[in-house]
Amino acid sequence: MTPTEIFDRLDAHHPNADTELHFRSAFELLAATILSAQCTDARVNLVTPALFAAFPDARAMAASTPEALEPLIQTTGFFRVKARSLQAMAAQLVDRHSGQVPPDMEALTALPGVGRKTANVVLGHALNVPGWPVDRHVLRVAERIGFIHTNDAVAAERQLCALLPPARWTRASDTLILHGRRICKPKPLCDSCQIRTGCAYFKALGPKATPTATRKSQPKQTAP
Repeated sequence: MTPTEIFDRLDAHHPNADTELHFRSAFELLAATILSAQCTDARVNLVTPALFAAFPDARAMAASTPEALEPLIQTTGFFRVKARSLQAMAAQLVDRHSGQVPPDMEALTALPGVGRKTANVVLGHALNVPGWPVDRHVLRVAERIGFIHTNDAVAAERQLCALLPPARWTRASDTLILHGRRICKPKPLCDSCQIRTGCAYFKALGPKATPTATRKSQPKQTAP
């Protein structure tokens, strides 16, 4: 199968693919994505309603202190570091961008607590700018399929973007993430996979592979 055919199948298999973070604005998505580091999206979604009720925009959050933010985000983990990042990010938005989230990779990654993955999430889902977020699920699934041969997120992003036109990048990332969460887990469920005939990992198992063998033969993965 070609990359386009594989992503077409993933689209059909995960028709609801989208970011699982709840947001109403680019600022809310930016803050939620910062909070999602080392934390589940479900947990972040439990925290953000109270956070955004208290601090609805960049100006309100910039005028706060990390100490004021900490109790609201404590259950997301690393809350002191995240609180400092959120307050500093909001202050920089106010100082340099009139309180608005800029639709630009370089400007976004200059914000405290914002790397390329976070920037791509915001660009693609809130600002309608093509981006390919690369997280641990994307790295694992794309390498197994045979799309990439690197653990470097920036190199992986570049290689994956070359496979599809920009208009498909964000959704393609979402489908890889959902596929990694639901099917291509650290112990993959290859017997439930709709793209296994085009997957290098499945082919390497050989013609005698069974669903049970598929689940047991996964080599250890190192976290990116």
